[in-house]
Amino acid sequence: MIDIYTEKKDSKDWILQNDLYFNLNTSNEEMSQYEINLIRQVDEAKLTPDKHIETKYGLGTIRNLSSGCKTLLNIVKHPDKVVNVEECGPNVLKIIFTMDNIKIYMSRPTLFDIPDDVQIRFNESDIVTGGRGYNAWWSKEYERREADDL
Repeated sequence: MIDIYTEKKDSKDWILQNDLYFNLNTSNEEMSQYEINLIRQVDEAKLTPDKHIETKYGLGTIRNLSSGCKTLLNIVKHPDKVVNVEECGPNVLKIIFTMDNIKIYMSRPTLFDIPDDVQIRFNESDIVTGGRGYNAWWSKEYERREADDL
């Protein structure tokens, strides 16, 4: 199940500024082989043992990863937190929506491929399945926002 929250909350259990949180916290943690593979998949970067990255653009530190990659690693490393995915592109969202037992914040929908069998719960109440359910929920949400003049 993927929990999506559509209303922003200011809480210690929420990561709203992914780059900052990653640079101060996640980047200092040990990366598993799975996480190293995600870095390669998303940013086409190779993580060195001393926390540098090698890319087609040259060498950098782990803090030079893209915002989408940092967001993905924040989700993997901190599954107990609600992570803001608003800066993620379709490539990263596609990976996120193959995961289970995660919590994300998005205030608007993004178009990308969602597996047909993924279970999504919006705001701890409405449960939908797959891309069709995701799109239908957002359609209703926009009707509600329009009716409420939001």
